[in-house]
Amino acid sequence: MVTLQLHDLGASYGRRQVLSGVSTPPLSGGQLVALLGPNAAGKSTLFRRIFGLLSGSGKVCVDGADAPRPIAYMPQDNGARPVLSVYESILLARMQGRHLRVSAEDHVEVDRMLELLDIAHLRGRNVGDLSGGQRQMIGAAQALVQQPRILLMDEPTSALDLSRQIDLLTLLQRLAKEQGLLIIVAMHDIGHALRFADAAMVIDRGHMIACGPTEEIVTPELLRQVFEVEARIEPCSKGRPQLIVEGRATGSPAPEGR
Repeated sequence: MVTLQLHDLGASYGRRQVLSGVSTPPLSGGQLVALLGPNAAGKSTLFRRIFGLLSGSGKVCVDGADAPRPIAYMPQDNGARPVLSVYESILLARMQGRHLRVSAEDHVEVDRMLELLDIAHLRGRNVGDLSGGQRQMIGAAQALVQQPRILLMDEPTSALDLSRQIDLLTLLQRLAKEQGLLIIVAMHDIGHALRFADAAMVIDRGHMIACGPTEEIVTPELLRQVFEVEARIEPCSKGRPQLIVEGRATGSPAPEGR
C-alpha cells in the first residue's frame, strides 16, 4: 500500500516564502484526503511542491509505490490543448513520460475512463469548445488514466454543478478504497470534506495547522480560527456528520469592498 509523508516542506516564489515547515504523519492509500484552507493559504503551492514542479526545503517521501509514475497531478487549469479532441487529450495524458507508441491497452484505458466519468459523449469534441465544468471532468480523466498510486487534485469540483460534484467525489472515494489509491483533493466546501473525506489536512498562511481523521480535525474551534465562521457539526442519519454554518465569527474582519 502506497504511503506519502511530508517532512518540513518549504517553498518560495522569489523572496516570498509561501510554505514553511509543512509536515504530516504517513498518509496511506485507500483514503480520500481533503486539503482545506482559506484562499491564498498555499494549497496549490503545496501540490506543486509535492509533485516536484517547485523546489524547496524539506522532503517528500513516497514508499511502497511500484509504479514508475506513482503521482499524478490535476491543477486547477488542466492545460489541455484546445485544438485537441477530448479523446486525444486524454490519450496524450496517458502517454506522458513514455515513447509515443500507442498500444491497444492505451486505447482500452482511455475508453474505460470516458465511461467511468460519464463523458463518452464528449470524446470527439474539441477541448476548446467545452464548458468549464466539462474541462474539469476531462482534467480528472487525464489524471486518472495515468493509473497513479497517489493523485493530487486541485479544486476539481469548482466548476461543476452540485450533482456532478457529488458524482465525482463519490467516484473518487470508491476508487481510493477499491484500488488502494491515496487521493488528496483541495476543496473549499467543508460539508463535502465531512461527507466524503477520510482524513483532512488544514493549511493556513503556508503552515500545516492540523492533519488527521476528518471528524477529529474539522471542529467548530478550527472553523472559527482558520475560516472565521461560527458553525456546528451535527450527526447525520447516514453516519457522516453535517456542517451547519451560523455566520461569521464574532470579531472577524468583514469582507473588503470592491
